[in-house]
Amino acid sequence: MTLRTSRTILAATAVLALCTAPLRAEMADDELNINGDTPIVTKAPAADFLKGHLDEVYSGWLFRTDSSRAMEQDDFDNPIMVFGEQGMDNWNVVDGSEGKSCASCHGDIEEGMKGVRAKMPHLNAKGELWSMENYINDCRTERMGAEAWGWDSGPMKNMTVAIAVQSRGMPVNVKIDGDAAPFWEKGKEMYYTRYGQLELSCASCHEENYGNYIRADHLSQGQLTGFPVYRLKNAGVVSIHNRFKGCIRDTRAETFKPGSQEFRNLELYVASRGTGLEIEGGGVRP
Repeated sequence: MTLRTSRTILAATAVLALCTAPLRAEMADDELNINGDTPIVTKAPAADFLKGHLDEVYSGWLFRTDSSRAMEQDDFDNPIMVFGEQGMDNWNVVDGSEGKSCASCHGDIEEGMKGVRAKMPHLNAKGELWSMENYINDCRTERMGAEAWGWDSGPMKNMTVAIAVQSRGMPVNVKIDGDAAPFWEKGKEMYYTRYGQLELSCASCHEENYGNYIRADHLSQGQLTGFPVYRLKNAGVVSIHNRFKGCIRDTRAETFKPGSQEFRNLELYVASRGTGLEIEGGGVRP
C-alpha cells in the first residue's frame, strides 16, 4: 500500500465518522444568563465575510451537556472561577525590580481590563499581532521588571481568566481590516488548510460538521467566546492556543507551539467568526 493510498483511506474514514447521520444531535435552545444578571448572546447572524459558509453563529455553550451548561450559569458552581480569583488576587501583587503590580499602571481590574478580552488578539504599537498573553508578558518584563510567564503556566492562565471575566456580556470586537488584514488573511488560509494524516482542516469539523458527534465529542462551531475554558476531563484551565494545538495534533500532524505567529493569526480569524456573539468570561467544557 502506498503512502498516498494510506492517507486517502485515513481521510475517508475520518470523514465517514464525522458524517454518519445517526451521530447528529441537536444543540440546546437555552439562554445563557450568568448569575441571573448577565445575559449573554449565544446566537447571532453570521458576519458578511461568512456568507456561503454559515448563516448563523453559535456559542460552544449551546453544544455542551446540561450539567456543564448549568455550571457556567453560576459562578459558585463554575470551577474556572477558582482560578480567576487567583488571577484577581495576583493583580495587586508587587513583582519585579520596579516595585509594581498590575494595578500600579492599570488600576482596578474591573475598570482597567473592561473590554480587553473582546478585542483580542490586537495589533500592538509596532504593528505586531499580539494575543492577551503577549500583552501580559510585555507588562511584566518591560514595566514591572519581572520574569515572563510561560504561555500555559498556572499564573498566566489565572490572569487570562481574571481579565476575560471583565468583558462578560461585551460583543466580540476584533479588528480585521487595515493593518490587521494581512494577519487575518493568513489565519483564514490556515483555517481551511488540511493537516496531518487525516487531512482535516478546522472547517472540516467546525464548519462542515458542527452538530455531529466525533466519538463522544459534540462538535461545535469552535467559537472562542468562552475561552479560556475549564475542561472537566483535564480538571484545569485550557487556553485558546492549547486547544488549537490539540486540534492539529488530533489530525496526526506536527503541531505549532502556543504563542506562535501561526496560532496568533488563526486566533484572529477564529475570533472574528464569532462577531455578533458576546464574551462569556470562563466557559466549562467536558
